[in-house]
Amino acid sequence: MFPLRDENPTYSTSVVTFVIIGINILAWVFIQGLGSPGAVMDSVWSFGLIPGELLGRLDPGTPIQIRSDLIYRIQDDPNWKSLITSMFMHGGWFHLVGNMWFLYVFGDNVEDVFGHNKFIIFYLLCGLAASTVQIISNPSSHIPMVGASGAVSGVMGAYAVLFPRAPVHMLVFFGFFFTRIVVPAVFMLGYWLILQLLGGLLGGGAGGVAFWAHIGGFIAGIILLKIFCSSERAEICRRKRGRTDKIVHKYRIP
Repeated sequence: MFPLRDENPTYSTSVVTFVIIGINILAWVFIQGLGSPGAVMDSVWSFGLIPGELLGRLDPGTPIQIRSDLIYRIQDDPNWKSLITSMFMHGGWFHLVGNMWFLYVFGDNVEDVFGHNKFIIFYLLCGLAASTVQIISNPSSHIPMVGASGAVSGVMGAYAVLFPRAPVHMLVFFGFFFTRIVVPAVFMLGYWLILQLLGGLLGGGAGGVAFWAHIGGFIAGIILLKIFCSSERAEICRRKRGRTDKIVHKYRIP
């Protein structure tokens, strides 16, 4: 299932959400060369988070064969900046577009409740929490972690708690066929979380997907919600939603 949009009006303009999306796109264009294989590879190893290197689990100078003509050597000093820079790098077009679309669909309403300043802090903390959980799952890994997925997962966790009944329009694929349905946000986000748990428990990091980072970010979003959420502003936002604040009792075809 893939979310197309939600029925959840906002109280204010989602400035930070669009700024974050803009920064990711600019990084993709000017640092990652619009997906040029060489530029993407260089950026992933330069700005990505390598758990084993960061924690000193890998000996400095250890060679890692990236391609037949390219070798990366573990650095002497941990690259602590990668905790932040890794959130704005992506491994491919689908990776970038998927993350930014989920942020676009769910980020505006969470920012609406938190306010601009709190939202950017919340977003970065969720990303840090996601990276921490992924590092704990495999502290000696030499594979770079990149992507906004962890931070975006935190936004999704907060959304699930704030607006569990908000209708979300989904595109559902059945082999070569697809249709649109509308489900409560908590159903869609709960389904997504279950997939991450299954991926983490059964597949680990198979396919290059940081499942534990997604799980860690989602849980962090729920926990941090209690710190960053303004109950008064949340109530205003809920009233703004008006008639859309209804439970969607079953799938319905628009």
